[in-house]
Amino acid sequence: MFQITFLIDVQISKNNTWKPGWREIGDQKKYFRSKWEANYARYLEFLRKHREIQKWEHEAETFWFNEIKRGVRSFLPDFKITEKNGTIEYHEVKGWNDPRSKTKMKRMKIYYPEVKIYLIGPEFFKSNNKKLSGLVPGWE
Repeated sequence: MFQITFLIDVQISKNNTWKPGWREIGDQKKYFRSKWEANYARYLEFLRKHREIQKWEHEAETFWFNEIKRGVRSFLPDFKITEKNGTIEYHEVKGWNDPRSKTKMKRMKIYYPEVKIYLIGPEFFKSNNKKLSGLVPGWE
């Protein structure tokens, strides 16, 4: 069953979350496009170390929309998460839901209806920032 959880609808200024760059999180050195993305990776690493998930991977799999000839032809989720029971889900960190992003989600529903995608937006960070900054090492 296809599942997308929309956690965002608010337009957020890019300057609030953008701090792209290389970061080493866990045993992975990756280029993260924002501090939110890097912090979410730190959160996933925290969950992995506490055995709440099996593993997480950053930009691990691209989904292609082969019949599409123009416009949005693929989707590369930010994170692939393997749960303790072995199930796979994908998490996309979003500060705003622009038209391209909406098109990607619509196409995922058509081409990959079995894939679980969760959009992680401003609400996650507003609700958890204070608590996680004290628990998760390196939180920005």
